[in-house]
Amino acid sequence: MFTRHVTRKFSAYLHEELSPEENRRVAEHLIGCNRCRVEFERVRFGMRLAQQLPIMTAPQSVWPEIDAALRKQPVTQMIADRRWRPATRLAIAASIIVLLVGSLLIIRSIFSGAQPSWAVARLEGTPRIGSRAIVGEGNLRVGQWLETDAGSRAQIDVGTIGQVEVDPNTRVRLLETKPTEHRLELARGRMSARVWAPPRLFFVNTPSGIAEDLGCAYTLEVDDDGNSILHVTSGWVSLQLTNRESAVPAGAACATRRGIGPGTPYFEDASEAFRSALTKVDFGGDGPARISALKVIISEARSRDAMTLWYLLSRVSEPERVRVYDRLAELVPPPEAVTREGVLSLNEQMLGLWKEQLAFAPGTNSQKLKLGKKF
Repeated sequence: MFTRHVTRKFSAYLHEELSPEENRRVAEHLIGCNRCRVEFERVRFGMRLAQQLPIMTAPQSVWPEIDAALRKQPVTQMIADRRWRPATRLAIAASIIVLLVGSLLIIRSIFSGAQPSWAVARLEGTPRIGSRAIVGEGNLRVGQWLETDAGSRAQIDVGTIGQVEVDPNTRVRLLETKPTEHRLELARGRMSARVWAPPRLFFVNTPSGIAEDLGCAYTLEVDDDGNSILHVTSGWVSLQLTNRESAVPAGAACATRRGIGPGTPYFEDASEAFRSALTKVDFGGDGPARISALKVIISEARSRDAMTLWYLLSRVSEPERVRVYDRLAELVPPPEAVTREGVLSLNEQMLGLWKEQLAFAPGTNSQKLKLGKKF
């Protein structure tokens, strides 16, 4: 995470000019920094306003005199000398009026509800958008919060690409909706998403990471400390924070911790001992307890748990990596082009080849596994 404010990067972020890593870092900073988020909303509002200004043409009668004046002397000298003829002053005044009227019309349309919004339906109880209770249906606009209490639930239409069910005691906010990006913020509680659009269009920001849809259905829950747990029921979801990322397939889960990011994905039918030890390795720090937990993971790992071991290769120390490699190679031998030395030195190409061999990378045929069991 950026330790300083990120206001200087707003323009590049909004114009998608940052690298993927910088983009994630700015997004993650905006999750936790209220000062930057407020300033970011102002900048984004200004950009939206400028993009919607109407294009109007000045009267043809003023152009010949303007052209002649420009040929005669530079604009800077004209301004300094204040030698503006009546027609020129008229054109400038008309332009200012056009800008002001256009701006006022746009501001009015935005605050009157003309900006993009998502339909929200009440499922139970009395969910609220801001201070307004939803009676039947409502509209969630950019920047607005949807909240449910202990006895209420709601359903959000994510544009035309999917739906989100919001469980009791949940707080979500619409951050962005446009053809290339739909983004929610889940501050606390639980939501279930079903997305039927192409991958990488739907995002959910949480205090501990960002969930990116890869074509999926999933549930995401955030506790009062900002930590979260993801359960994927179909397709794939990518959990990201700065340069740490976990792609989670159907049937698997992944926890995140505030200030750390995503842990290691695991299949939910793994043993209790395996899952408990993985939590200690991911978030328990260093020391004897971590070493003991890694031994449990290695001893409890099945062929189906090869995915978890593969992720651990790059998330453990060099001495620990040897043990993880040996167990993974025992469960699923690496391809011929992948060497022990290459994997232990974290050669990206070899790690990628082995990942394809394990058949859990997004886009591979995960129905025909070389592990003997269905992921």
